[in-house]
Amino acid sequence: MKQVLLLLFLFVCSLVPVNAQKNLYHPFTGSLALSIEGVGTAAPLTDYSTIVPDYGGRVMLEYFLPFYSKSILGIRAAAASGFIHGKKPTPSTAPYEFRTSITSIEGGLVYGLSIAEVFFPYVYAGASYSNFDPYDGNGDPLPNNKAGVYKKSEIGYIAELGFRVPMTDNLTFNFGGNAHLSPRDYLDDLKAGASNDMYLSGFLGFSFSFFNSKDTDGDGVSDDKDRCPDTPKGIRVDEFGCPMDSDHDNVPDYLDQCPGTPEGVKVNKAGCPLDTDGDGVADYLDLCPGTPAGVAVDENGCPKDSDGDGVPDYLDKCPNTLKGVAIDQFGCPLDSDGDGVADYLDKCPNTPKGVQVDSAGCPLQKETVIKEVPVIKEVPVEKQIVLSAGASFQAGKAVLLPGAFAELDQLVALMKENLKSKWVIEGHTDNVGKAESNKKLSLARAQAVLKYFTGKGINKNRFTLRGLGSDFPIASNATDEGRMKNRRVVIIRVN
Repeated sequence: MKQVLLLLFLFVCSLVPVNAQKNLYHPFTGSLALSIEGVGTAAPLTDYSTIVPDYGGRVMLEYFLPFYSKSILGIRAAAASGFIHGKKPTPSTAPYEFRTSITSIEGGLVYGLSIAEVFFPYVYAGASYSNFDPYDGNGDPLPNNKAGVYKKSEIGYIAELGFRVPMTDNLTFNFGGNAHLSPRDYLDDLKAGASNDMYLSGFLGFSFSFFNSKDTDGDGVSDDKDRCPDTPKGIRVDEFGCPMDSDHDNVPDYLDQCPGTPEGVKVNKAGCPLDTDGDGVADYLDLCPGTPAGVAVDENGCPKDSDGDGVPDYLDKCPNTLKGVAIDQFGCPLDSDGDGVADYLDKCPNTPKGVQVDSAGCPLQKETVIKEVPVIKEVPVEKQIVLSAGASFQAGKAVLLPGAFAELDQLVALMKENLKSKWVIEGHTDNVGKAESNKKLSLARAQAVLKYFTGKGINKNRFTLRGLGSDFPIASNATDEGRMKNRRVVIIRVN
C-alpha cells in the first residue's frame, strides 16, 4: 500500500509545470483557502460484508503555491471526525454489528487543474494520524477493543479526487470522494482475512479563499505582480504581465513588424532596425552610412559603382570606364598632357600644351586652315553669356563637352522666342602657344557653338563669328587661374 501511495505522490509531483507558459493563470494561485465539508462514509471495506452509510465532517486549510499556469500545487492540513459502520449477514453471528468513531488530523499535497476557469478538478495524496474506537450496535466496546488487544491510534494514508465549482470570487462549492487506507486490520475490531481495513467516503462542502489575487486585464498575471496593467486581450505576456518581447528590442511582439532583430540593434517604433540614411540597408549592416538620399546602393549600403573604378555612379562623370584605366576624381580617364586624349589611348604622351593633336593624341601634321570672319569692332550688347573653355570644351580642341549643353539650350529657347535677335560668338584663348594657332582654335570653338545652334534649328545668318585668340584677356596670363579665365567663348546678343 505504501508503494501505491508513493507512486501516486510522484505522479502528482510530475504534473507540476516546470516551464509552464507564463500567460496561463489559475485563480487560486497564491491563495489561502478554508474549507468546511460534510463527509458521508459510504463504503467501509472491512471484515463485515454489509455496508451501513454513516456521517462525518472535516475542516481544511490549504495554501496554493504561486504557479502561473493552468495547473496548481497546494499544501493541505485538515482535521476530520466521523463514523464507519457495518454489519454481518445474519444477526446470529457475533458480534453482528460494529460502529467505529474516527477522529484524525492529516496533511498532504493537492494538485489542481483549471478547465475554462469555471471547473477545477484536483487530486490529493496525504497521510493521517487517527484515533478510532470500535463499538457494537448497542454502543458497547467490542471484545478486542475492551480487552486492549490493539493500539487505537495509527498513521494511515489518504487518496482523494475532488472538484471545485466557483460560486463567487472567493467561494467555491466542493464535492468528491476519497479512500482511507489503514496499515492494520482493527478498524472493525476484527483481524481476519489477508487485507487490512479501509473505507471510502464522499463529501460535499464549501471553500472560502483569502488573499487570492485578481487579474483585471486577464493576461494571466495577478494585479499585485502585473507591471503592465491593461494589456490588450489575447496578448502573450511574461512573468511580470508585460507583452512578450522575444528579440528584446523594447518593442512588444504584437507591435513588432521586424521580429528576430539581433540583440543590441537600435530599432524604430515598429521594431525595425534603424536606417538613418534611408538607403534600404539597416544601420547595423550599412558599411557606408550617410549615403545621400536617392542614391542607389549595393547590399552593404554603399553607392553603386557599376564600372568598378572607385568612383560611385552618382559622382562618376564618365560611367563605363574600362577596368584598370587610371582615372581622376570625377571617374574620368586621366589625360596627363591635357591634349583631350585619355592616357590609355594617347600614343603620344607628354604633348606640349596647346598643340593640336589627332585622335591618337599625336600632334597634327597638317594644320587645317580656318578662314576667319572679319571682326566686328563695335556692337550694342543686349545679353552676354560666357562659356568657360575648361568646362565646355575638350582641352586643346574645339569639341563641345556635355557640360555646356544645358546653358546653350537656354539660349536656344531665347533665340526661338526672339526670332529677329542677332548674336555674336567670340572665341578667346590664353597666350600659351603661337598667336596664329590660338586664333585658329578660338575661331574653331566659336564655329562649334554655331554648329550646336544650327543643329537646334536656328538660322546661321543670325550669327557673326570672331576668333580673337589671346588679344582680349580678362585676367592675367601670368597665373594658371588667370589663363583659365581667359580661355572662354562669349555669346553676345546685339539686338
